Amino acid sequence: MKITHSVGGVVIKGNMILMTNQKGDSWSLPKGHIEAGENELQTAIREIYEETGVIDLQFIKKLGEYKRYRIGKGGVGEDKSELKVFTFFLFRTKQESLKPVDPDNPEARWVPKEKVVDFLTHPKDKEFYLNVLKEINL
Repeated sequence: MKITHSVGGVVIKGNMILMTNQKGDSWSLPKGHIEAGENELQTAIREIYEETGVIDLQFIKKLGEYKRYRIGKGGVGEDKSELKVFTFFLFRTKQESLKPVDPDNPEARWVPKEKVVDFLTHPKDKEFYLNVLKEINL
């Protein structure tokens, strides 16, 4: 089994949270793999930009880590050939316009904080979000 590390962000704007769509079949928080020479925070900022177009980010704090298997083909089930370790940070922005530059992430949108769990595809993503929701209420 392959083990990978991805880093991302929970980005808040008022009562809204930034969500991204992968390959048109699943929804998650913006995140991705660490590139050579990057630290975790740099990765989160780059991935948020690539998947949503948001560049105006104010770092708040590290939210934590969790593990889950890769989302299966077509956004269904799990692909147990890859275990993903995720690290997430909390950011705030005033930027409203969204324009993803990553072709694998064709859509980004602002979702009301209380509806995010309904959008998230993977159960472990939902669990993590619900666990950190109290920390998002700043």
